[in-house]
Amino acid sequence: MHIIREVKVESKDKSIDRGTKFIPDPDKKLMEQARECLRYYHYSYRTEQSYLSWIFRYIRFFGGKTHPRELNADSVEKYLSHLASVGGVAATTQRQALNAIAFLYRDVLDLPLDGKIAPIRSKKHPKLPTVMTEDETNRVLNEMTGRHKLMADVMYGCGLRLMECVRLRVQDIDLGQGHIFVRGGKGNKDRTTILSDELRKPLEKQIDAVKTLHAEDLTNGYGEVWLPDALARKYQHAAKEIGWQYLFPSKNLSDDPRSCRKMRHHVMESGIQKAVKLAVQKAGVDKRVTCHTLRHSFATHMLEHGTNIRMLQQLLGHADVKTTEIYTHVMNKDIGRLISPLDRLRRQGKDRP
Repeated sequence: MHIIREVKVESKDKSIDRGTKFIPDPDKKLMEQARECLRYYHYSYRTEQSYLSWIFRYIRFFGGKTHPRELNADSVEKYLSHLASVGGVAATTQRQALNAIAFLYRDVLDLPLDGKIAPIRSKKHPKLPTVMTEDETNRVLNEMTGRHKLMADVMYGCGLRLMECVRLRVQDIDLGQGHIFVRGGKGNKDRTTILSDELRKPLEKQIDAVKTLHAEDLTNGYGEVWLPDALARKYQHAAKEIGWQYLFPSKNLSDDPRSCRKMRHHVMESGIQKAVKLAVQKAGVDKRVTCHTLRHSFATHMLEHGTNIRMLQQLLGHADVKTTEIYTHVMNKDIGRLISPLDRLRRQGKDRP
């Protein structure tokens, strides 16, 4: 743990529209005000749960009886320093806590953290990604069956993150153009990536299965799926259209935690995570392989077969090419196949008449 330069407190999500200001209900408790504010600005449900958890922990750190209005930037700095020095949290976790607390003061309490804070910062430990060889990848995928195999094939064949795969909608699969459209990826960014030819028929079959299931839901008076608030308001009937249905739907209907309406959500990510772990064990791969390893392996194998790093950056949805360049450190570099530029010059000279 070490102290680094001061960090300016700013909004994490640049896409959040704060054109109209949230006015909290003074009769409601702070946590309820924070929840309403998160929904007012259309934060995702996962972000809502995460931010509320950090706000609760921040309040509890100071005894649970002191209102955040009575605390200040020094208090935030003390709490974040505690997370790093005592809690030993990762740098990304500490940053998430800061974002949540900054949200509380800026958007709920209307008391933005002025200036800068300089807590003890968690050290960043850059690690090279775990990557499987093509043979190891093939062995793992061959140990999987059914829908979990298809999801794993999609993550590896198209370079998707776990939640990007889980959240795919029927209309995101463009079989004609051979593309997959990724909506709201990391950083709430959209992108297009390649669609493996090997996945065309399995995905066609999966889409047909979704259509059959959706027709049954409609017959039973359901068939609605969750949509972002803006889309739900603009397209009132879109939630029941087949294009918006999840490509990998849950087997059972469930109550939406916000609207409380019964809908068919996407599958839980825990299922595919367990399936990959079991497949790795059966394949005898002695590496710490997770679903994200499939994405790492996609990137590395693409580079090994000559894909331009800028193109790979677009396929992966990296904001900075430096993030993509990390895969050059783990790719299989066969130095014996490399040709010195001097040799090329000499050979060109010999080929001339």
